[in-house]
Amino acid sequence: MGDLIVRIESLSRMWIASVLARGEQPEAEAWRRLRDWAAAKGLWGDFVTHPVYGFNNPSPASGSEEYGYELWIRIDGPEAGDGAVKFKEFEGGLFAVTACKLRGDPDVAKTWRLLWDWAQAGPYLWRRTQELEKVLNPEAAEDELILELYLPVESARNAPSAPKTS
Repeated sequence: MGDLIVRIESLSRMWIASVLARGEQPEAEAWRRLRDWAAAKGLWGDFVTHPVYGFNNPSPASGSEEYGYELWIRIDGPEAGDGAVKFKEFEGGLFAVTACKLRGDPDVAKTWRLLWDWAQAGPYLWRRTQELEKVLNPEAAEDELILELYLPVESARNAPSAPKTS
């Protein structure tokens, strides 16, 4: 797959705080909400202990300019909901991971396609759970943001076998 560098990573089960924004470009609003909440809690800035993940929710649909963007930050444990911030437990699991710049060539969409193709050609199968985009440097300027793309996978040998037909 050319210059695509992929590693397999297991994410542990974790508690997350989640914010969701909707609109024609909801990412900035989601970032503002998460940053404000996490900074007030003293979580913003330690992105090793409290990594930030994002994804479209819902994804853009044909014929509509609006979609949703959800951001998560890892927290130490469950908390009571406070309206705009929801608290969830993420099950974790195995992921194929590669990195790309938010504004680069290849772009994020193309890098997702390359990662998907990599997984289909190798010893892993896509696992039905949330794909994630981990922001490595949340304080960077938009044109310098680096994302790690997390495609949920499972080993092909652990995948359920296809049903037998007669």
